[in-house]
Parts: sequence; structure tokens; C-alpha cells
Amino acid sequence: MVAYDDLGSLVPIKRTLQVIDYQNQVNKESEEPSNKRVRSLGRVTSLASLISPVKNGAVRRFGQTIQASLRGDGKMPGGAQKPCSKAAAPTPPKRRNSTLWSETLDSHQKGTFSTQEIKRQEAIFELSRGEHDLIEDLQLARKAYHDPMLKLSIMSEEELTHIFGNLDAYIPLHEDLLAQLSKATRSDGTVGQIGHIVVNWLPRLNAYKDYCSKQLAAKALLDQKKQDPRVQDFLQRCLESPFSRKLDLWSFLDIPRSRLVKYPLLLKEILKHTPADHPDAASLEEAITIIQGVLSDINMKKGESECRYYIDQLEYLDERQRDARIEQCRSLLCHGELRNKSGTKLHVFLFTELLVLTRHVTRNERQCFQVYRQPIPVQHLVLEDLQDGDVRMGGSFRGAFTNADKAKNIFRVRSQDPGQAQAHTLQVNDVFHKQQWLNCLRSAISVHRPLGESPA
Repeated sequence: MVAYDDLGSLVPIKRTLQVIDYQNQVNKESEEPSNKRVRSLGRVTSLASLISPVKNGAVRRFGQTIQASLRGDGKMPGGAQKPCSKAAAPTPPKRRNSTLWSETLDSHQKGTFSTQEIKRQEAIFELSRGEHDLIEDLQLARKAYHDPMLKLSIMSEEELTHIFGNLDAYIPLHEDLLAQLSKATRSDGTVGQIGHIVVNWLPRLNAYKDYCSKQLAAKALLDQKKQDPRVQDFLQRCLESPFSRKLDLWSFLDIPRSRLVKYPLLLKEILKHTPADHPDAASLEEAITIIQGVLSDINMKKGESECRYYIDQLEYLDERQRDARIEQCRSLLCHGELRNKSGTKLHVFLFTELLVLTRHVTRNERQCFQVYRQPIPVQHLVLEDLQDGDVRMGGSFRGAFTNADKAKNIFRVRSQDPGQAQAHTLQVNDVFHKQQWLNCLRSAISVHRPLGESPA
């Protein structure tokens, strides 16, 4: 189940549904261990090894050119190469540098700083290092994935544009912050003031609105293209290569979003170790307010885009199923796969105005959702929390077959509109997801129904 509360948000924002704490999820989803080390982009392993053996000399030469490009030596292929031993062990994945700021100081320098100042500089150093890592990853996504797939015609330019977006445009943005932080660094390695830098820089992150709003469609296209053996083979070879750090392509494409949600945390950590009378104290407070506003705007745009994406994926067997209220929906509250009483898998969408039950189908290699029965307006929705064992999968109620397995984690939804008599008993995987659905449904119903009127 996907619940569109803080989990789908780019920053904790007070919304109608509060289901999952986003910070725990963010830390789990695409973040690699902080103690990883990796060699610089200029020393990335050759992409020649990622290309399946072919007789075409042009393709082989291209692989060698990529190798030289990533190595940064500017030499053209063609010289004698030392043959690699077939018995050589595979190169282990490279890990990111995890050096702390304090580890760059000698014992005498450490003694000149207070514990609070060391922690403050560590937090600033983490912000700076994160920008460096982000720039490196964006460059790698272009050089190691986008450009080779374009040159080898593994994907078309249009497909790659949909998947990668305009990642190159964001590199100068982060390079600018890194340059400003470097300029503000004093000879002893400390940064005196950072507040004014981030206050002026953070509004520029609004540039990510377009990229984040198109991520869902980009992920869907990438998953579709993975069905192509050439694409799958290329991506698998990349995954097995040291430069990938065992991260798949989508992990690299999702790095900007995961970076965005960290800015409030990084700034709060710097502020935490900044004395109240420090010139940065007030400006850091302002910076946190700015980034929360920026991320709120990005999240709103992202939510509207995802809602529209799923609405466009709905397929109607009968035009009478189409409810005009679907066009009024601007937010998707939650969705996920459930089973009905007969055991049929249904993908259920809870929009702000409608509950829509669908079947996941494929049409001309395109994934879509075939609407099942008539969508139920939320204003007419009735929710019943059923106890474990009240319903047997297959349709019989308690007592019909004493030896049969009784269903767990079930609830029922029905329409109280006399002209639309329908009810659905639905089962989720576990009690946690059941509670999420109940919370989402109750919250949505409460918006349309006065207090005390809900029969649920």
C-alpha cells in the first residue's frame, strides 16, 4: 500500500492523513551506508565491459572511448592493451569517503576548538560533502548510463529524456553552493558563517519541481523498458560494476529527491550546534523556513502530477463507469493491492472524491488499471471494520465450513446511495496495512461527512 501522507511528501507537512513518519522511510529507501568509499568519477571502471560482445568494431571502439572518457585521460583507444587475467577476482564495489571533519585536524588543532564548535563544523562539513557526492552521482548518471544507451541505440533520445529529465541542468546549481562553501572556508578549515549563503541559495531548489513531478511516469517507463533484453543486460552489467556501488539506475535518478528531504535535517543539525548569539542563528532559522516552503510547493506539484498520472491510467469497460468527479480529484490519498472475498486481486485507489477499484492489466505493452464496478463517491462511502474470522475467503460467512481458513485483516466498504447498491469485502496483507487503510478511509470520509454522521 502507498499512503500519500508524509511518506509521499518531500518534507513533513500537516495534511489530512497522517499515516507514516517520513523520516524513517527516507532513511531506508535509497540511502546508502555513510561509511562507504568510492573512487572519483575520473577513475570509474570501463563501460567497455558493460557491453555484450559483438562483432561490430564501432561498438567496441565506443566502449573504449567511454573508458577513456570516464578515466579522464583524453587518450584515444587503439594502443596496445595489457590483457587481463581471466582468473582475476571481480573488483569489489567502491565505497564513499566517510572521513569526519575532525579527522582532518591534528591533535593541536582539535584542542583549539570547543566540543560545540567541532560538532557545528562537522554538520557544515556533512552538508558540503553531500553536495560533492550529489554532483558526482549526477555526472555519473549521464556518463555511465544516459550517454552509452543513447550512443548504442539501446533507448531512443525521447525515451532517455523522459527517464533522465534535465539532470544536467542541476549540476551547476549544486556546484555553486559548493563553491560558496569553499570560499567561506577559512585557513584553519572552519566555516565562519553559512546562514546568508543558504538563505540566498535555497529558493533555487524550486527548479526541481518539474523533475520531481515527472518521477512516477519516468519510473513506469524505465520499468517498461527493462522488459527489453538489451536494456536489462546493460543495466545488469552496470549494477555488477564497481562504479555503481551496487545501486541500480533508479537509485541514481532518485538521489536528487532523497537529497532534497535531507536539507531541513542538515540545517537543523547545524542550528542545533550554533550558539544563540552567533550571527548564523537567525539566518539558519530563516533558511529552515525557506526550505520547508520550497519542499511544500514541490510536494504539492508532485502530488497533483501523480494523481493525474493514475487517473490517466484508468480504463473503463463501460463509459457509464466514468464519474465526472474524477476530474475534480487533485490528490491521491492512498492506493495498493487488496483481495476481494473471492480472492481476486484488486488495485484500489482512494482519491479525495472517489474510491475506485481496478484490475491491473496490460494493453499493448502498457500497464493500466481496468475499473472494476462503479466508483464509489467518498461522500456516500460507508466503512465497516470486520473482525478476523468473520469472513472466509471464497465468500462463505462464519460457520459455513468449520475447517476452512478464516480471513484476517479484512474490512468492508459499501455505498449508502440507494441508486448504487454495492459492497466490497477487502483483505490486506497484514494488520499494519489494514490500519493504514482504515485511517485513510475514515479521514477521507470525515471531510465529506459532518461529525457524528459517519456510520463507520
